[in-house]
Amino acid sequence: MELTTNRLLLREFVPDDWPAVLAYQSDGRYLRYTRRDARKPEDVRQMVEQFVAQQLVEPRVEFQVAIVLRGTQELIGNCGIRKARADAHEAELGYEIAPEHWGRGYATEAARAMVEFGFGTLGLHRIAAWCVAENAGSARVLEKIGMRREGVLREKEWMRDRWWDTVVFGMLETEWRG
Repeated sequence: MELTTNRLLLREFVPDDWPAVLAYQSDGRYLRYTRRDARKPEDVRQMVEQFVAQQLVEPRVEFQVAIVLRGTQELIGNCGIRKARADAHEAELGYEIAPEHWGRGYATEAARAMVEFGFGTLGLHRIAAWCVAENAGSARVLEKIGMRREGVLREKEWMRDRWWDTVVFGMLETEWRG
């Protein structure tokens, strides 16, 4: 699988991608809205290996791809769309961008491409996403791509020694087409 946008290449992960992922996932700004205080090389290597293994599953239900700058081939994040099972008509969208590239529209560009893939190629009926309520940047990305805020799940995620609210977003195929 490979998708291109104006500035990005969304490509399959390869095993050698893990050091680039470790670099941005070790940044304190990235870690702020995650359950982890730090990232270990072996954990990131295993995660990338899992993404590579997902490419071979038939029928495929998880499409997690590397976000690469077209001009430099620098890996700056990842995004994906995941179905619970092969015959599901709904999927969940997720993305992450290296903090030094925040605020440049890359997450929006990548997420929009994944939504188009989900509705256009996978034939989904609904795509959902969620973010920590305090992560205003991520919420803005979801709103920019046309997702609707569907509700707040109070104290849904336990991390960093406290409960966090999450905001749920969704989009229907008819809304995407319209």
